[in-house]
Amino acid sequence: MAHAPTLDLGTLDPRVLAKGILDLGEFHAAGRTVPARRVLPVALGLCLLAALVLVAGAVARPWLFPAGPDGAVVRIPLAQQQFIASLNVDDKAELIVEGADAQARNAAIPLSGLPMEHVGGFNLAASRLAGAYPTALRCLTQAVYYEAAVEPLQGRRAVAQVVLNRMRHPAYPHSVCGVVYQGAERRTGCQFSFTCDGSLLRAPAPRAWHEAEEVAREALAGRVERSVGTATHYHADYVLPKWAFQLGKIAQIGRHIFYRFNGGWGRSTSLDAAYAGREAIPALDFAALRERLAAGASATLPATELAPGLTVPPAVFDRHAENDVGGRIDMTKEWRLTIPDPVAASSRYRAAIGDPSPAAEHSAAATAKDAAVTAAPKPAPAAAPAATPSTATVAAATAVPIPAVGHEVAAR
Repeated sequence: MAHAPTLDLGTLDPRVLAKGILDLGEFHAAGRTVPARRVLPVALGLCLLAALVLVAGAVARPWLFPAGPDGAVVRIPLAQQQFIASLNVDDKAELIVEGADAQARNAAIPLSGLPMEHVGGFNLAASRLAGAYPTALRCLTQAVYYEAAVEPLQGRRAVAQVVLNRMRHPAYPHSVCGVVYQGAERRTGCQFSFTCDGSLLRAPAPRAWHEAEEVAREALAGRVERSVGTATHYHADYVLPKWAFQLGKIAQIGRHIFYRFNGGWGRSTSLDAAYAGREAIPALDFAALRERLAAGASATLPATELAPGLTVPPAVFDRHAENDVGGRIDMTKEWRLTIPDPVAASSRYRAAIGDPSPAAEHSAAATAKDAAVTAAPKPAPAAAPAATPSTATVAAATAVPIPAVGHEVAAR
């Protein structure tokens, strides 16, 4: 079988090399002369490929190997990357316990003794990266809304601060959307559970969305929530993940408990990676999201284990307060519609304000009438003349008292 000729630089004419000039007219390859017209496309293709590799490396370098404070590239070992990916509450395998037991055990974990450190504000609104701002605002608003819509204002601001702290940490993506949607391609185990549990399929409430957007807008304009310092993690107090014992507990705000890395990774000097300057929301598998949302909605527990007002077990991704049953009817108990008697309700209201009810007014009027009839003066009987029995009967009839009509009307 004939072999294709290969370029052997050792066979170049020494006289050409001595002149320092490469004669592109012909090459000698394995004893054969190769015209330059056949070599030039190969050489140009290799040069183009090398240029593409260099450009791709320059573009991917900030994403794959973020720069530290001194400009040096920070490389995250694979083992640490896997550990960081496991720090979530969406993967049930990472949870030790849920419910009231989790709240008690979370409360028993002491606060970190490390000093609280703070970071500077991230002012994307005032930067020249105007094209990235709208997408960053949407991603951060989604995080605040779906993670903390029912939390106090400080708690919502703390969630936004965690997103921005991660964005500047060498272990995480260096864009807002990159942080929020990290792991969203997985069936479970995403960093922010709303990106893979189907919550995005629910339309947000307008007022709560507007409030979340205001929090995100402030954070992207440089506002810093100092109460959580360099926190990069949090979880609800009704779950206890394994990693709660591996990080430094900073504070609890509302239902969320916030943590920082121990050691140098938890220092403010570590949160100094350069912003990528680009934002993009990844394509999501909405069929998978609908499947998981339906699976969560169909989950049931025995009736003895259901919370009052709920016919599904509480889940980590529930977005309502513990005492809020969401307007759902408790199907574990017999229920009948009851409409109060308007008359009874009116009389209770009148009694409460000291106003007599119509029935009481009627009773009072009847009592006053009887009292008036009883108290009316009776005329003295006239002396009975010697008259016939028919005359005495008429006189007795005239002695019957007449009701006080005027008094009766006044009482009414």
